[in-house]
Amino acid sequence: MLLEKKTAVVFGGGGAIGGAAARAFAREGARVFLAGRTRAKLESVANEIRSSGGTADIAEIDALDERAVETYIDAVAGKAGTIDVVLNAIGILHVQGAPLAELSLEDFAHPINAYVRAHFISAKAAARHMAKQRSGVILLISTPGSRLPGTGYLGYGVACAAKEGLSRLLAAELAPSGIRVLCIMPHAIPEASARGSHSRKVFEPIATKAGMSVNEMLAGAAEGTLLKRLPTLAEVGDMAAFMASDRAAAVTGTVINMSSGALVD
Repeated sequence: MLLEKKTAVVFGGGGAIGGAAARAFAREGARVFLAGRTRAKLESVANEIRSSGGTADIAEIDALDERAVETYIDAVAGKAGTIDVVLNAIGILHVQGAPLAELSLEDFAHPINAYVRAHFISAKAAARHMAKQRSGVILLISTPGSRLPGTGYLGYGVACAAKEGLSRLLAAELAPSGIRVLCIMPHAIPEASARGSHSRKVFEPIATKAGMSVNEMLAGAAEGTLLKRLPTLAEVGDMAAFMASDRAAAVTGTVINMSSGALVD
């Protein structure tokens, strides 16, 4: 197993991407700690993991609360002994579909401030423990919105670009401590929207403005990729598990392109 005897913490562990990654981590042998704001969603993922023979603990944590995150990470380290993998996969509701002329400063800045704050907080809290053990992997989540030219996602696109930049700079700063930092960049995932994730609420204004359903909009996005398909939750979870494992020990400071060819590096 790729992550046997490892400890993995997933912020946003009750969400679509966070849950998929948590299940993959557990399947590969990790003890998983799920953090999020909605206990019912966390319990649902944890029960799936336990029913498959894995180990999962849950905690209601606001990823934007620095003190709460630090206290939680300290508690996990005390309980498990190590902090080997930290994935921040939280979703934050924000405005999409509004052109610049109609976009307020607050709506533009909200996803940038919130996402960067959350990733900084979780990375800093984890790095304190990983540096002591001289090993660890920090994973961030982005989207092709960081680079795709388009309209209606100005704030979120900048937020994704900021997360990617943060991951590269963190990788440089933390490498001497044996810590790897990676950003996984999946394109829109139809399953996530189907499960009622925050992404569906974000996509709805854009789809409505274009006179189509969210499913039709995602189908169009799939047609715009080289592979004529979008990534699945299972694929994102498996990629996270592989990148967190020693099989990827030489990889750090990069963005893992899972856009199905919407972007070509």
